[in-house]
Parts: sequence; structure tokens; C-alpha cells
Amino acid sequence: MIKDSYQKLKITQFGNPVLRQVASNLSISEIKSPETKHLINKMREFLKTKKLGIGLAAPQVGVSKQIAIIEIQKTPIRDNIEPLSLAIINPEITKNYGRKTQLWEGCISCGSGSAALFAKVPRHKKLELEYYDENGTKRREIFTDLPAHVIQHEVDHLNGVLFVDKVKDTKSYMTFSEYKKMKKSKA
Repeated sequence: MIKDSYQKLKITQFGNPVLRQVASNLSISEIKSPETKHLINKMREFLKTKKLGIGLAAPQVGVSKQIAIIEIQKTPIRDNIEPLSLAIINPEITKNYGRKTQLWEGCISCGSGSAALFAKVPRHKKLELEYYDENGTKRREIFTDLPAHVIQHEVDHLNGVLFVDKVKDTKSYMTFSEYKKMKKSKA
């Protein structure tokens, strides 16, 4: 029986040293272990039930392992996207395509609700990612647009880099409540 050390996941906030560490890679046997599968399921459940965002890296729940979950679903704001549910383990961006473009980004580790922080972050719109899936199968795929953006954010987390480290236009910082107002006024 698995000891449920992940029963009550909590978001690790900016300032916690685990967010600045390079997370540990997992071996194939660790990837296939019941403990890792359990952590992935708990992270997915946590992200979906708390409605916190579209990506979650293990360091954001205090676990310094190279695991991230991507859960992109359609919303009223994002009604023209393809849903994506993906676990990436030991991910490595092997190629970036084109120039970076600035897109709005936030992070569930830097505040919650209306007070969460948003800013424009330059990211590549297309990338090639090599990773292991949750079954231990090595994969190489190309991702574009929002999935590519989210993957870059989560891979940064696994390498101890926060989105605020990448912001070039510091005047773009705003709270989530102001971000929503801005999006509504442009709709």
C-alpha cells in the first residue's frame, strides 16, 4: 500500500527555496513506481479541482522532482483551443523555433485569486520537447502556441526559474483582477 504523503497538496509560494532548485531527474523505475503515478494523479486532481491554472510543476507542491502536469481546457476566454492533458517527466526542450513573442502569464505560486500576479513574458511559439510520459515511454513531440508557452513555463519551474525572472517589460505587471478587466475591455 502506498503511504499517502501527497494526500493534501499545498502550493509552494515564491520565496520557498524548493522553487529555486533544479529538480531531480527520475529513473525509469521511479517513473513507473506507484508513488510517482500517485503523485501525478494527485497533481492532476489538485489542478482540476482547485481550478488554479493550466500547468503545475512538482516543485510547486514542494516536491523537487522533474514532473509537470499540463491541463489545458476550453474556457470562455480560451474557447478556440484544443484541450491537452499531459504529464511530462524529465523534460528537455531540444529545439525552439522562430522569435519569441510576449504573452500574458501568471503563476499559482505567486499569489492566488484576484491578487495573483500577471505579466508579459517572451516565449517561443513553437518548440520540440523530449520527455518521458507517465508510463516511462520516451517521447519527442512538437508543440505550438499555448501548449508551447505553458511547457516553457513548467520546464523553467523544474530548473529553478520563475516567470518573473523572464519578464522584460516590467510595466506589464498587474494583478489577476486587473488582467481580467483588461481582457474584457479588449473583447
